[in-house]
Amino acid sequence: MPRIKILNTTEKNDFESPPVFNSVERRRFFTLPQMLNEAMENLKSPTNKVCFVVTAGYFKARHRFFARQFHQTDIAYVARQIDVQTEDVDTSAYDKASYLRHQRIILNYFGFTFFDTAARVFAKHEILIMLRVQFRPKIILLDTMQLLTRKEVSLPSYNVLAALIVEAINEHQHGLNKIIENSLNKVQQDMLDALLEKATGSGSDDKWRYQITLLKKASQSTRPSKIKANLADLQSLMALYLEFKPVVNRLGLSYECLRYYAYSVVKAQIHQVSRRAKEDRYLHLIAFIVYQTLKLQDMLIDVLLLAVQSAINATYNEHKETCYQEMESRNQSVSQLVDGLQNDFISTLGTIKAIIADTGLTADQKVVAIEAAINRPASKKTGIEQRINDFKDELTTLQQQGIGYYDLLEKRSLKLQGRVADIVRQAIFDSNCGKPLLLEAVVHYQKKSGNIDKQVPIEFLTPEQRSLIVAQDGKFRVSLYKALLYLAVADAVKSGVLNLLHSEKYRSLDDYMIPKIDWDANRDEYLQRAELTRYSDCQATLKALSQAVDFRYEETNNRFIADDNPYLTFRSNGTFHVSTSKLEEVDSLSLGSIFPERKYIPLLEALATVNNATGFLEEFEHWQMKHRHPKPTRKVFFAGIMAYGCDIGYRKLAQISKQINENELDNTLNWYFSLANVQSANDRILQFMDKMEIPDIYRNQAGQLHTSSDGQKVGVSVDSLNANYSFKYLGKEKGASVISFIDMRQMMWHSMVISSAEREAPYVIDGLMHNDVIKSDIHSTDTHGYSEVIFASTYLLGFTFAPRIKGLGRQKLYAFRNGKTKTTGRDTQGFQPDRYINEEISSAQWDEMLRFIATIKLKKTTASQLFRRLNSYSKQHPLYKALKEFGKIPKTLFILKYADDLEFRQAIEKQLNKVEGANKLSKAISLAKI
Repeated sequence: MPRIKILNTTEKNDFESPPVFNSVERRRFFTLPQMLNEAMENLKSPTNKVCFVVTAGYFKARHRFFARQFHQTDIAYVARQIDVQTEDVDTSAYDKASYLRHQRIILNYFGFTFFDTAARVFAKHEILIMLRVQFRPKIILLDTMQLLTRKEVSLPSYNVLAALIVEAINEHQHGLNKIIENSLNKVQQDMLDALLEKATGSGSDDKWRYQITLLKKASQSTRPSKIKANLADLQSLMALYLEFKPVVNRLGLSYECLRYYAYSVVKAQIHQVSRRAKEDRYLHLIAFIVYQTLKLQDMLIDVLLLAVQSAINATYNEHKETCYQEMESRNQSVSQLVDGLQNDFISTLGTIKAIIADTGLTADQKVVAIEAAINRPASKKTGIEQRINDFKDELTTLQQQGIGYYDLLEKRSLKLQGRVADIVRQAIFDSNCGKPLLLEAVVHYQKKSGNIDKQVPIEFLTPEQRSLIVAQDGKFRVSLYKALLYLAVADAVKSGVLNLLHSEKYRSLDDYMIPKIDWDANRDEYLQRAELTRYSDCQATLKALSQAVDFRYEETNNRFIADDNPYLTFRSNGTFHVSTSKLEEVDSLSLGSIFPERKYIPLLEALATVNNATGFLEEFEHWQMKHRHPKPTRKVFFAGIMAYGCDIGYRKLAQISKQINENELDNTLNWYFSLANVQSANDRILQFMDKMEIPDIYRNQAGQLHTSSDGQKVGVSVDSLNANYSFKYLGKEKGASVISFIDMRQMMWHSMVISSAEREAPYVIDGLMHNDVIKSDIHSTDTHGYSEVIFASTYLLGFTFAPRIKGLGRQKLYAFRNGKTKTTGRDTQGFQPDRYINEEISSAQWDEMLRFIATIKLKKTTASQLFRRLNSYSKQHPLYKALKEFGKIPKTLFILKYADDLEFRQAIEKQLNKVEGANKLSKAISLAKI
């Protein structure tokens, strides 16, 4: 079987070659501790002394030996440090026996061992475990190196590790094939083979197409016809999924592995799938069934939530408009009544006043005159009474004809049923439900296939809703009941109390985290691997934070009292305001002389130049790892990058370009342009730039990297469940948000697309954890990317979170009850805490918090997936409350530092301006938008 290419040529050479140090790194790594220095002094020849020191420095940096390879600059540096003449050092005379002896001394000092048979068995075992959840060999290689380093084993050569991974992959694949062979009967094999046979489709273009082709793509439209087509596909897939579920359980494949096998089927043509070996073909088809079932199930639940929310919004808006119209009608009736009363009573009162003021009349005459004015003719009395009666009648009519919220919801029920009725009917919900009364109603609805009568469970409804589902004439309001059921189901799914049994997106939060049993059994190992050991003791962590909070309050207040912070002012209501002056402009030489004299540079030339320097096209590997295919020419890859990056579309680009074949471009995009490949290509460019010294002129502080992220709205013209309305940015059009991550050196290392209706905060950590090249120390966002839960998570993950928060002066500050800082009122100058931290909330959930963070740190599940489920629960979820309460501590530390440190504020503003500038550049490059 062909060898898998894990690292490209450049990466392999870097791995096998000694590290290249700068002057600072040479001083750091070639300064020996006393014990090794004494061992060096005992050596006799200058060659052995110098080579020993250099070998020790290389091992200190990379935890491995490099087969007597040395950089001459390092030899010269060490020779000067130990007063040896460079001419006396001959690396070719450094014999193998001496080298091996020196390795033992170095390993013994650092507490490491050789990569022996036991280490090989350990590495093989760990690789097999990783293959169950991860199917990218490069990540497995990097994780294996980290595991060996933590176990204090010196790293072997690349070929040894690559051979182990290939051996493990082949063994893993053989084991899967064996399970397939032993688990499938003849009937099941025929069912799988039938997917590769032609069948009659439902559409005009689907006649006599392969059955599997009809199941490959699902529509994201919310039109009833498209929803019904998706439901039909789900019904077919679910039947197959349930049939092969026992086999899937035996295979034990992670979602990542299922996705890899499934996409091999999605990308391939029918004959490419058919010619696979029997067991391998069945494995791919089963993975396709599972992946497509879960994906389609989640997509239909997304449709359910979207349709229900749309019905709620429309009903609310219509009800608001109806109430407004009724209010206008009532106001008009009241106005008419008041006018009539004014005309009648004011004239009478005017007459009485005139009678009283008349001095020519006696008292008796005035009484008689007043009685005459009051006792008007019957016709006038009747007019007043008529107006009052008319007002009462009109008010009664409005009350009787007035349309309530639930009446309007009932009117919209049929439209809603057309979209979600069958979704609710076919969905398989988890019996472990937080609302058993609702689950009982759903099960009854499914048993009746949606054809319900008044004999239905109603306990899940509120008392008001129960009284309304039966009309005044005693008739059961079926449409209203169904609408209320759909609303309850949608709310329960979003809140996490009603989960799907067969889903990747809508399972319980605990399903996404490290299994509780495994965590309890191996807690210390998980904490060590996730670098969370320093937080294992909750009380010690809180005590250290209490001291940090007290120190920050004291330092910030002292500077304010001493008038060292003129930018900070306090308002009379207790809030504060802090101003940030602009950075002073620095005179510098123009960079114009560095660039070509011509104003425009062809994009193709720019791509070719970057590729010549970095070789990023080497990262575009074929989707099939074990099979080597002749790669397309560079121009085809450049065409694909431009087609996607400039929003042109590959078909249009092929038509307007010379020497670009549309079919070849289509095939290249299909097999080579995977998300992993694109990210690796971008990382390749970043690695090259990271080694350059010029980008470091943008660092404010050596060894500290400031990053930022921001989202920009982009219009979406096709059917997409990620597309939502955003009037502020897109007007009446739908769109999505593209979140971009950039560091202070202008290096963009990650981006993602989310719904425009979602907050950016849950996705911030996804970008920070994509840290193969860019390792952030401080990260900034605007208000959309901030929450107290994110403050807690970034702190435990080792990042400093520094957002730009709108209305910062109104934020609450906190302190520890047992700390030095107390809430003494606003008479004291400077900052005072508004409230105390409730330590018991975090302490009670501390272990769960660590399990949550370890899941993210070890990349078992993406942070956004965890936060989506956590945020969907009630705010009273214990883990959510604990993270939020703990997040108030780093948030308070940040606010105090932000208010006190002008340079810190300027750095945040400057960094956020960079990501906004990058978004503008993206728009400029997108030719379709110009």
